[in-house]
Amino acid sequence: MVSETNSGNVLERIVEARCASVSHRKRVLPEAVLRMGVEKADSVRDFPGALTRDGLNVIAELKKASPSRGVIRAEFDAATLAAELEQSGAAAISVLTEEEFFHGDLNYMRQARKRVALPVLRKDFIIDSWQIWESRATNADTFLLIVAALTDDALRDFLALGRELGMEPLVEIHSLGELDRALAADARIIGVNNRDLRTLEVRVETSFELIEHIPEDRIAVAESGLRSYEDLQKLRAAGFDAFLIGEHLMTQPDAAAALRALFKPTAG
Repeated sequence: MVSETNSGNVLERIVEARCASVSHRKRVLPEAVLRMGVEKADSVRDFPGALTRDGLNVIAELKKASPSRGVIRAEFDAATLAAELEQSGAAAISVLTEEEFFHGDLNYMRQARKRVALPVLRKDFIIDSWQIWESRATNADTFLLIVAALTDDALRDFLALGRELGMEPLVEIHSLGELDRALAADARIIGVNNRDLRTLEVRVETSFELIEHIPEDRIAVAESGLRSYEDLQKLRAAGFDAFLIGEHLMTQPDAAAALRALFKPTAG
C-alpha cells in the first residue's frame, strides 16, 4: 500500500515504523473485532461542514512532539486542551496518534473527542485499511491520508472506505504532482502541507503556489507554518477554506490564548 517512489528520508522512516507497528497490532486486534466496534461507535460529526463556515476555520491540532523539535509540550492533557481550544473558536480538533516520532496515542484522540462537540481528525500515517476501521471504532470523525505515502490504488481504496464509514478524509499534498494524484482519486478535502515531510523544511509559499490549481468545488486547507491573523487572512483571500495549526499553538504556554490571537489583527 505504501508508495515506493514518493517517500524518502523522514517520511520513509516514519512509514516504515508505522508498517511494523500496524502489522503487530493487527495480530493482536483482528479487523473483525474493529468492525464490531464500528457498529457501536458514536455518530460521525460533520467535518466538511466545520471547514466551510463563514470566518476563519481553524483545525486546532494537539501534538506533544515532532521529529524536528522533539517534545514541544511536556504538560499534555488532551481532553483539557481540546475543550479550551473549542471554547476559543476552533472549528475542529486534530490529534496526533503516531507514537514513535510524535509521542502520540490513540487514547489522546478518544479523550479529546469525549470533551468536545467538534469533529475530531485522527492525524496519523495511514498505510493500511485496518487503521481506518480502527479510527472509526474509536470514534474518529475523519482521518488523514498523505498522498506521498500511498500508491494511487491505496489512495482511492482508502477514500472509498472512509466514505463507506461516513468519514470524508483530509488528503494531504505538498506538490503539483501530488495534487494531480489527489484529484484523480476524487479527494474532496485537500490539505496543502507547507512542510516537506521528507526534509521537514517549511515554506508557506507552497500554499500560495498550489491553491491556484485546486478546483473551487474542493475544500482547501492550508497546513504548517501559520502564525498570525495576517497569515490566515492572506490565505483565505487566496482561496483557502480552513487552516490546520498545531505547533504554533502547542509551543505557547496558553494554547487557547494563542488560538484567540489568530482571530485578531496583530497590534501595531
